Amino acid sequence: MSTDEAPPLILLHASDNVAVARVALAENAEIAAPGGAALRVGAAIDAGHKIALRAIAPGEVVLKYGQPIGVASTAIQAGDHVHVHNVDMAKEAPPQAASRSPAAPLTAGEAASFEGFVRNDGRVGTRNYIGVLSSVNCSATVCKAIAQAFSGEALAAFPGVDGVVAITHGSGCGMSAEGEGLELLRRTLRGYATHPNFAGVVLIGLGCEVNQVDPLVQGLPAAARERIHVLTIQQAGGTREAVEQGKQLVRELATQASTARRSTVPLSHLVIGLQCGGSDGYSGISANPALGAAVDLLVRHGGTAILSETPEIYGAEHLLTARAASPEVAERLLARIRWWETYAALHGAQLNNNPSPGNKAGGITTILEKSLGAVAKGGSSTLNDVVEYAQPVQAHGLVFMDTPGYDPVSATGQVAGGANLICFTTGRGSTYGCKPTPSLKLATNSRLFERMPLDMDFNAGGIVEGSQTVAEAGEVLFRLIVETASGRLTLSEQHGLGDNEFVPWQLGAVM
Repeated sequence: MSTDEAPPLILLHASDNVAVARVALAENAEIAAPGGAALRVGAAIDAGHKIALRAIAPGEVVLKYGQPIGVASTAIQAGDHVHVHNVDMAKEAPPQAASRSPAAPLTAGEAASFEGFVRNDGRVGTRNYIGVLSSVNCSATVCKAIAQAFSGEALAAFPGVDGVVAITHGSGCGMSAEGEGLELLRRTLRGYATHPNFAGVVLIGLGCEVNQVDPLVQGLPAAARERIHVLTIQQAGGTREAVEQGKQLVRELATQASTARRSTVPLSHLVIGLQCGGSDGYSGISANPALGAAVDLLVRHGGTAILSETPEIYGAEHLLTARAASPEVAERLLARIRWWETYAALHGAQLNNNPSPGNKAGGITTILEKSLGAVAKGGSSTLNDVVEYAQPVQAHGLVFMDTPGYDPVSATGQVAGGANLICFTTGRGSTYGCKPTPSLKLATNSRLFERMPLDMDFNAGGIVEGSQTVAEAGEVLFRLIVETASGRLTLSEQHGLGDNEFVPWQLGAVM
């Protein structure tokens, strides 16, 4: 049905005392509440924001998704706008969710496949790039100069190579020579250096940095070291000499990479990083659940999905621990939540300082509400493992990686862990690209999809409008995911975006 024909409110759970405005609601308008009773709107309410279905007393829990998202800070009348002006964080623990039933097993011959690049270590890439990685910020300019030399017509000499990407960052020196900070950076760089979307890599250092090139490479498996070339600017004789030597190394790697061909492989080789950013009141209603439905299909076919952004599942972790594969997996997730509580307090912050101004403008009131919507990206599959930032993801199925909520940092960790495709939901409009990993942007509403048609790859707005179910949208998205893994270009790839999104998580003292 069209938006005009659909009910004006979206009720997400029978126990909820708020509903979400499907369209903007005018002041004093009389609308039909779920169940058919008349409801008079108080002040005007924007689309995606919440309206009270009945009176809510001060201190009473506000329910959405059948879960607490806060408590009323003042008396709320039926028809009132429910948002930051009259809702505070809930203090009591949310109820535990019931365990989910495992997905139905596949029947014989049903398993899906995609067309990917099989590397010599057995992993499979969805793209065929050459990487130029800096060990330290001091070599970033040289890395970029080398990559730029292979842009445009220069790349035509290497058919089948998707591009040459400079992976640079702002760290690598001015840090302790041992400890968590250096280990985290090295783990992230190693994940990129061995990523299956890179056919080969040139690793460039300055020569005197803390993050030395040789120890970085020595920590890699022997098979991975075969496709990595290294040089340092100081040993090369300077910047211009390093650029020329680096260009020659890239030519050698690109010549080899141009012989690579896609072949049919099981979907078990597909690893998707799940992201949401620029969220709005529809994120937990449309795009996130649709992505969750696609994830459930992916998991049934043997693939892997990485859910992350620990501060943005805060308050909804019970929905994940209730379906953990074992008590040990559940405890590892809770341990990371406790670490974040301590980490935030150490810096004078609180995990419930979310949501962002853009989230609030889109209708999200508290971190509990945001987290409940964000968890929906993981579907209903069993949580099989919990890993730390940038650790290689070994388990299949749904995996949680501990990352910050800041999207570029989070996605960088996922790619380092092996994600060869990113799915990014957005309600306000994120333009996140992610070379060497293709990034699909999923719009939560049709207005965004129509306003930013050159950035949004998928429209989940039909769910909001009532013309499509979550399951139907998930099936369409699943097919798009498989096509993208097989070579279909995302919009960010078509426009050449995604060169500056490598942002490793920086921990430890800068000295």
